[in-house]
This record gives sequence, structure tokens and C-alpha cells, in this order.
Amino acid sequence: MNILVTGGAGFIGSNVADAFKKAGHKVVSVDNMFAGNMRNVSKGIKFYKMDIRDKKLADVMKKEKIDAISHHAAQISVPDSVKNPAFDADINVMGVINMLESAVKAGVKKIIFVSSGGTVYGTPAKLPVSETHPYAAESPYGISKVAGELYVKFFAAQHKMKYTIVRYSNVYGPRQVPHGEAGVVAIFIKKMMSGSAPVIFGGGKCIRDYVYVGDVAAANVAALKKGDNDEFNIGTGIPTDVNGLYRAVQKVMNFNTPAVPGPFREGDILANVLDIKKAKKVLGWSPKVKLIDGVANTYEYFKSLK
Repeated sequence: MNILVTGGAGFIGSNVADAFKKAGHKVVSVDNMFAGNMRNVSKGIKFYKMDIRDKKLADVMKKEKIDAISHHAAQISVPDSVKNPAFDADINVMGVINMLESAVKAGVKKIIFVSSGGTVYGTPAKLPVSETHPYAAESPYGISKVAGELYVKFFAAQHKMKYTIVRYSNVYGPRQVPHGEAGVVAIFIKKMMSGSAPVIFGGGKCIRDYVYVGDVAAANVAALKKGDNDEFNIGTGIPTDVNGLYRAVQKVMNFNTPAVPGPFREGDILANVLDIKKAKKVLGWSPKVKLIDGVANTYEYFKSLK
């Protein structure tokens, strides 16, 4: 297949692009380079510097005869979305609409849409949270992801495209950018590498589901041929609080300094863990990499950049 990965020079998108390429597909990548880096774009992947809001996106899809799109380009910061909801919506809603309109013009057959299992459910009624939980987003970022999902479903129904929605938990791994709350593993590693103790907000009691980027990439490959017109949680189902994550990074790096306490952050959900039984059953996918091993891989990646 000819596959377009939006946000393909970014952390997750580039890992997904590599997985598609390894599976034997022709991969095209677009990225506006706001957070991307060309070192993430592997040899053999055709790259276009382009914003997903650009009307010429359809021309790229037509030229490259794109069959499927894995849509990773996004504004990813919850706090930034709280500060500037209009900017968040411009990228995460208007950008999605432009991507979908372009896909229709180019005759794309399938959309893999990346959503957020950490925000679209809001504060879950129970954990782990399954795909049947109603939308209850509590931040502009979460709201924009909900809107993106609904637009994907609308366009698919109107234009007879297939789609698979993948709702990620907290993704970490090589190429992660050490800024923003989404990059907590990278933030901890970079801080410790500099000899400084990282800040842990709100007592470190926020519980998350940390999934390795290689496992996320494998889920995208599975979603090319499975899970049509459905949505799936992509995580581990294993709860880890920030203090536990910090201990894991400390162990890998042999770093003994305690973290610096910080205040609770606006927009943070106290606990979120995803139920992944549906992805296991329908996609035939399950996470393979344990947290301690994934953290070690991420540390090795950052050491390689020095």
C-alpha cells in the first residue's frame, strides 16, 4: 500500500512510518516541522514539509497515489490547549477537516485516526476505561480529539471510506521530545542526564498507562487491514503513578536524587488506564515491551544523541 503519515517527522509518527516501511509498504511523510526533526525521517521515506491545514495536501495525496493515511499531526499539549483553545482547534479540528477533504479528493481508501485515550473519556467513571465509555473531555485538547473522531466518522459515512480510530494512552520511547506533559519519560531522562532532579507535579499521584512507541507502531500496522469502522484503546492496561515512573527511570539511570515537588497542573486527569481487550481481540494486537525495558531503550536513544 501507499501510506501517508502526517506528523511523520515527529516522535510517534516517525516510529509508525518506520513500522509501515518495515512491513513492506511505500511510505510518504508530511510534517510542518514545528516539533518534528529530519533525523527522525528514515531513508526510503519520501518527505514533504507541509502543514496539514495546507490546501495543497490533496495534491500530495494524488501525486503519491495514497491508499491509506495514518494521521498523527496534532497540537499535543493539554496545558497549551487550555491557554489557547483557538490554536488547538485550528490544528486539531480544522487541520483534520482539511486532511479529510484532501483524502476524499485523492480517493484515499482508509484513515487511521490518532485520538487520545487519556483525554476523550475525561475523568473515567471506572478503571480501566473501555471504548464504550461516553465522551467526557475536560480540556480543549480532549474536546478537539472528540471532534476529530466525529468528523472522521462523518466523512467515512458520506464518502464510503474506511476508518480505524486508535486512542493512545501515554506513549513514550525513542525520539520522544522532552517538553510538554506528554513527554514525561523524556523530560525525566534529559533532566537526570544533566545532573538535575526533575519536578514532579501534584505529589506524583496522577496515574497513567504508559505504552511503548514500538507497540503503538505495531497497532497502526495491524489497523491497516483490521478494525474497520471502529475505535480501539491502545495502551497496556497497567496503572503507573508518576512516582512509580520516576523510580523506574531512576533504576535504569542509577540516579538517586529525589524529585522536586511541584503544584498540581490545570487540566490534568487524576487517573486514566485503558482497557485493551478489544484491541487484542479484533486487531490481534497486544503490547510487548515492559516499562523498565522501554525506559532503558529510551535512555539508550538519548545517550546516542550526545
